[in-house]
Amino acid sequence: MSRNDKSSGGKMSGRQGGGERKKSYSRGNAPVKKNTEAKEKSKSSSASDGIRLNKYIANAGVCSRRDADIYISSGNVTVNGKTVTEMGYKVQLNDDVKFDGRSLNPEKPEYFLLNKPKGFFTTGSVVKGGRTVMDIMGKASKSKLDPVGKLDTQAMGLLLFTNDGTLAKSLAKPKNGIRQIYHLELNKVLSQEDLEKIREGVFVDRTKLIVQDVSYVTDRPKNEVGLEIKSIKPHIVQKLFKTLGYEIVKMDRVVYGGLTKKDLPRGHYRSLTQQELINLKNL
Repeated sequence: MSRNDKSSGGKMSGRQGGGERKKSYSRGNAPVKKNTEAKEKSKSSSASDGIRLNKYIANAGVCSRRDADIYISSGNVTVNGKTVTEMGYKVQLNDDVKFDGRSLNPEKPEYFLLNKPKGFFTTGSVVKGGRTVMDIMGKASKSKLDPVGKLDTQAMGLLLFTNDGTLAKSLAKPKNGIRQIYHLELNKVLSQEDLEKIREGVFVDRTKLIVQDVSYVTDRPKNEVGLEIKSIKPHIVQKLFKTLGYEIVKMDRVVYGGLTKKDLPRGHYRSLTQQELINLKNL
């Protein structure tokens, strides 16, 4: 036997392949435990299987799982355009699930009220380094929250956030309107004559704008006024006063659809109470 056929000590070397090669458990070669493989496979399979339809409906806030089964069997639910009456039916998160024709969100609906500070954009900032309201609301929820309506960058006050698209669309429809009260500071004293004009209705963008109320703020200079309005058209309050020759120096929305700033400091947010949510949905 040649020198190359043996390793030191006369034993066959695994490198020469002269005998049965021992398994190496060096880095990267360790055996995979079967139970770990099974768990991973089960986890992957579970994720691809989707979630039960009744749970999807319950997560959307429509009703309990038990009631969802009743509605499913009654034909109230469609998945991707087809009526589903099968118990235990599973859906994917990207499926189009509708209850009585209304699209559902599989995430639990969430509702937050922010007391917006001045200088924050409501939507994506077009100014380099500009701050948006999502810089404040980003940690409020794992769900994607959207503001309902807008507030100008320099405006302050109440702004509603939710992942409930149905409610958001309902509140954002101009024809519906929603009660809002603003505390405004103008660049000059509002004359009594112009105060009366606003009460009677001023033409803005060729349409007569009717406000619910306008008055001077008690114990404040007469360039500070309170305005109650239901119109949610963009920049409508600014346009109203600009039509009469005034500029708004400070704008603070203090009431929105019955929601108030009570116990909500500037730059902070809170969840809506169940009663506040009921009131909003009944507007």
